[in-house]
Amino acid sequence: MPQLKVKVMEETENNMGAQIVVLDRGYVYQGNVTRTGDTVTIHGAKNIRRWGTTRGLGQLAAGGPQLNTVLDEAGTVVAPLRAVIHFLQCSKNW
Repeated sequence: MPQLKVKVMEETENNMGAQIVVLDRGYVYQGNVTRTGDTVTIHGAKNIRRWGTTRGLGQLAAGGPQLNTVLDEAGTVVAPLRAVIHFLQCSKNW
């Protein structure tokens, strides 16, 4: 029988910094994000229960939490990459 050679891809960790992560099923988190293979980990995650903005989620990413924003501590959130709808880079106001 012929010998099969399998190339193993090394999974590297990609540190994406502070992000708002929109997941499927309506979950929205903010935290420091790393991506490893097909997994996204949100460290120090906060669930964004109420945006509290007048100009949408982009306003929240650019300006940080607003007066009416409601955040719930969520610890460390691990999600499959396929569950991510999109990322928004956060300003230093977070």
